[in-house]
Amino acid sequence: MTNERIRLSVGAASGQRAGAAVVGVLFTALGAAFVLLPLVAEGLLRRVTGFGDPVPSYDDVRDLPPELLPPDLHGGTPAAAPTPLRYAGLCGIPFVLLGLYLVLRVLRTAAWLDGTRASVRGALGTRTVDLATAEVRGGAVAHRVGDDGVVRVPTLIARDRETGRRVTIPLQGPGLGALPPYELRALAEAITAGRPDQGRDADAHVLAGRLRAMAGNPLGL
Repeated sequence: MTNERIRLSVGAASGQRAGAAVVGVLFTALGAAFVLLPLVAEGLLRRVTGFGDPVPSYDDVRDLPPELLPPDLHGGTPAAAPTPLRYAGLCGIPFVLLGLYLVLRVLRTAAWLDGTRASVRGALGTRTVDLATAEVRGGAVAHRVGDDGVVRVPTLIARDRETGRRVTIPLQGPGLGALPPYELRALAEAITAGRPDQGRDADAHVLAGRLRAMAGNPLGL
């Protein structure tokens, strides 16, 4: 078992990263424009729609009771309540958040193995689980490939027995080919390092054996 830090070949390919980043930036820009437009152009829009007429002078309304005077004319503070136009601008916030999430996810997603500890970094954080002591099992996630439909990508799922923290590592890279043999063998060694081969840990050794079999047949023939 080596303590070398190994970066796993997961995440989007360079072309997919660029495309997703462009989409994320567009979503963010459009959402930001939708939010800022009412704030910047509210005065103009109010004048065009007939709202926002100037408050009359005191001489024009001096015969009115004080409680009927506008706040500007009896020393009060004008209310700063958001207008319906500004409320409409808030609809752009979800697009801003979605765009930022897409950019962060495509640029930050990564996984690596440091000894027996596997770390997976997503858009908002990083999770780490010790594969030598965690509950491990195989799984699969759906992955869309262009116009060809959806394929199921095999994954390694590890859950820390004490904290319940879980990481999911795809066993296929950006081009939907299996991870390099060296990385698969490193995962298998991390899973079996110091782990008994009986009882509840027996299945972990079976899974590690399957990873070694994948490493021994990189062409999938």
